[in-house]
Order: sequence, then C-alpha cells, then structure tokens
Amino acid sequence: MRVIDKPWGKEEVIEINERYMMKKLTMWQGHRCSMQYHNIKRETIYVLSGDLRIYAGPTQDTVEARIYTAGDSITIEPGVVHRMEAVTDSVYLEASTPEMEDVVRLSDDYLRAPA
Repeated sequence: MRVIDKPWGKEEVIEINERYMMKKLTMWQGHRCSMQYHNIKRETIYVLSGDLRIYAGPTQDTVEARIYTAGDSITIEPGVVHRMEAVTDSVYLEASTPEMEDVVRLSDDYLRAPA
C-alpha cells in the first residue's frame, strides 16, 4: 500500500489498476481538500468514521453542502464540482476510475490551485 501525505491528512492507495482505484483517506478536523472537479474520473465516497461535510454541485458558486457520517456514501460524476471537509477527524474510502492525475483545482487552502 502506498501512503501519500497531504496537507489535510493522508491517502492510502489500496489498489490501482487499469479498471479502478481504491483509496482510504484520513482527513483531520478543520481541514478540507481543494474545491475541484474531474474531467473523466468518477468516484464514490463511503464514510467509515467521523463527520465529513461534502460540497457538490454544477459550479463552484452553486455547490450544496451535506454532512456525511459512518455508512453514508455519495457518487460524484465527472464535471461535478466538489470538496470534502472534516467536521471531525474523518476516515473514508474512495472507489473510482483510475485517473489519479485528473484533478482540476478551482481553489485550495494550501495554495495548490492556479492563481
């Protein structure tokens, strides 16, 4: 398993192959990932623990937020703008198509988005 440290927690890549990818993500309370979308990648998020606020919508200005808890899931289609934010320390699984580099960042707390 490959562990990728992130400024908001970590990603553990469980499996990646030509058909799918599976990751376990840990996000620390008060942190969030980039506001982003994918051109090709389709992903399903399944919360294992914690309270995870997920923003999703057609544009950055029209995203809606919902808090997901253990056992909740959401599938995010290509083109949907989204962001995950940890209300409490959160652990979740991401099953997706394998396009690991397909990330278009719109804004980012850690200055990883284009200016």
